[in-house]
Amino acid sequence: MKYTIDKREKLSVLTLDEENLNSLIAPDLKSDLLILKNEGINNLVVDLSKVKYVDSSGLSAILTGNRMWKDSGSFVVTGIESPMVKKLIEISKLDTVLSIVSSMEEAVGLIHMEEIERDMNAGE
Repeated sequence: MKYTIDKREKLSVLTLDEENLNSLIAPDLKSDLLILKNEGINNLVVDLSKVKYVDSSGLSAILTGNRMWKDSGSFVVTGIESPMVKKLIEISKLDTVLSIVSSMEEAVGLIHMEEIERDMNAGE
């Protein structure tokens, strides 16, 4: 599986450099998401801009990441440009479960807002 990680101050960006997120790639993605979580990455953006096809295994890997970050940080998906991928996410109703935004700028903004919200809630 090919991907890049861009570690920033408040978040990291995983850009999947694959056209297919399928049963051949998904197990590796799940493993690497677990490693990233264990490294202490609190907020993760997954950029799917190069992905043209996703199957149920790929969706499962994305949902696994969402569950990993659910209680301790932010997990945001961006770059969904393929009509096939968009349609599958809509059909499976994952657009109601995942934080999906259309641009990296929106992803960064959302994470910063969620960080502020968590800080405010921790202070109460």
